[in-house]
Amino acid sequence: MRTLIRAAAATTAVGLALTPAAALAAPSPSPGATTVTKAGTSFLTATTVTAGQPVQVGASTGDHLYWSFRADAGQVHEITATVTFPKRRTGASTWTVDVFDGLRRRQACTAGAQTPTADAAATSVALGCTLRRVRPWAEPWSGDPLPGTYYVRLSVTDLPEPDLGLPVEVEMLVGATDEGGASGDDGELAAPLVPNTRAGTVLAAEPTPEPVAEEETDLTGWLPDAGSRWVWTGVGGVLAAVAGVVGFALTRRPRRG
Repeated sequence: MRTLIRAAAATTAVGLALTPAAALAAPSPSPGATTVTKAGTSFLTATTVTAGQPVQVGASTGDHLYWSFRADAGQVHEITATVTFPKRRTGASTWTVDVFDGLRRRQACTAGAQTPTADAAATSVALGCTLRRVRPWAEPWSGDPLPGTYYVRLSVTDLPEPDLGLPVEVEMLVGATDEGGASGDDGELAAPLVPNTRAGTVLAAEPTPEPVAEEETDLTGWLPDAGSRWVWTGVGGVLAAVAGVVGFALTRRPRRG
């Protein structure tokens, strides 16, 4: 009997260790938060949202939807999304939610259904991604999440061609918690990772052209090059004239007295 109890306890412990997402509560909208009803189509046009701000937007199957949010050191972020299919589809479709940091590096998910597949009879599909705790600093070669701007991209990766363009309803929410606690890292990032959207500088005035050095006068500069078509045209004309004179001399008849 004791052996069975120990085996059951060990099995329960293993199950809890393999399902860390079960201990995490799903994010909920903040009270009084304004609902966002739009999404960007690229990193540059990503719609800015805050943690706890719900998103409800209509889109078409095949669109790439982008949102951005700010992440601070010590926070753990969880992204949840639900795609609803108002119309019946012809086959299964696979959806994915990807998260990128300010340097456009794709961040790994520690939990959540990041790439679920909805069969043809499904009316909706749920996606999720729990990020690692944001660190205050990291080595340049590492891909650890750092404070700054993060991007969420929702898209479909596989579907039947007849279903492309069908309408969908998307709900998305970003949750942030500080359950990671204070960081023991002995360092701090100098500035948040925010992409540079104003690259380059604007010139205040037109650049001054550099002076051109005077060249010495060359009397042969007006002559055409040896490979020029004018040279070959002239040579051809001279040869034609000589051939005409020679031909006339050979065919001319002498006059009789």
